Amino acid sequence: MGEHPSPGPAVAACAEAERIEELEPEAEERPPAEDCDPGNTGFISTGKFRSLLDSHSSKLDPHKREVLLALADSHANGQICYQDFVNLMSNKRSNSFRQAILQGNRRLCSKALLEEKGLNLSQRLIRHVAYETLPREIDRKWYYDSYTCCPPPWFMITVTLLEVAFFLYNGVSLGQFVLQVTHPRYLKNSLVYHPQLRAQAWRYLTYIFMHAGIEHLGLNVVLQLLVGVPLEMVHGATRIGLVYVAGVVAGSLAVSVADMTAPVVGSSGGVYALVSAHLANIVMNWSGMKCQFKLLRMAVALICMSMEFGRAVWLRFHPSAYPPCPHPSFVAHLGGVAVGITLGVVVLRNYEQRLQDQSLWWIFVAMYTVFVLFAVFWNIFAYTLLDLKLPPPP
Repeated sequence: MGEHPSPGPAVAACAEAERIEELEPEAEERPPAEDCDPGNTGFISTGKFRSLLDSHSSKLDPHKREVLLALADSHANGQICYQDFVNLMSNKRSNSFRQAILQGNRRLCSKALLEEKGLNLSQRLIRHVAYETLPREIDRKWYYDSYTCCPPPWFMITVTLLEVAFFLYNGVSLGQFVLQVTHPRYLKNSLVYHPQLRAQAWRYLTYIFMHAGIEHLGLNVVLQLLVGVPLEMVHGATRIGLVYVAGVVAGSLAVSVADMTAPVVGSSGGVYALVSAHLANIVMNWSGMKCQFKLLRMAVALICMSMEFGRAVWLRFHPSAYPPCPHPSFVAHLGGVAVGITLGVVVLRNYEQRLQDQSLWWIFVAMYTVFVLFAVFWNIFAYTLLDLKLPPPP
């Protein structure tokens, strides 16, 4: 990546705030409240704050000290919340500390990131990704200053390459690339989810590497690269991978509950989880999102998703190439959407904040866990209790 324009002290602090754990573990002892806040006002003066930093300077990384000084500089009223200071001395990550740094940056540097001049190609790409995914200018600046492409967006790229590789291998072995799913031997692949083989737990996940045809794979790959890669660049592989895999598992489990006789193929559960989360985040932060032609692009995305969903519905009820087993189900798409507008939205709305601190995150995690447990028990008992006649194994 090229060199960025030289930032001010609060901008540099803003860029590194996420990587700061404030104080080293050995400095966890907090000063007595009567020394820092003798009047019991709940605040500590910036002068006292600076003197404490000087006294602990030997225990602090020099860069951490610079950021803490930026915190003092960001408070024009000369006071810092004492509880924030206690959190720092206790080695706790504090959202209010981050917000104080950002407030200081907002006052010292009001120029929008979009107005920056003289950027090279990689810097313009990072700025473009920031405006595509983040609704607040202060977060966009923070991301632009801190992104290093290390690690790169490996998760979505790896998944996409594996899907393409499996598709090409399957196409060569079957001698068919368009509507592969209509080939009589298609379901014999050990990656496909099949209701008769639902006890083979890996199939609830590995079905993403099998696609109905090149028309199915093509749209999923395009959406994964155009939506998934920028989201991973901003939110990281862990969070985006979590949303993607949760959508995949929810998709196959939803089919096993709502379309019990049908197999499942394709990565649409994970793709629809990411795209639905991204679109919902844009709608919920409409005024803050500054991506170009956002209404037109949302319309195009919804049309593409609707066409893919319509293709899946048509295929599901088209006369099967391997009766009595029907063609793959479309319900996995709906499972992915459900994950996207719940777990996915919470992830995308909390950039650089700990998800475990968000009550809504735990509510949706609990809902997802209940659904998974329900689906597991459903798969164990319901097929027998309902005396459902399933298609024979492939």
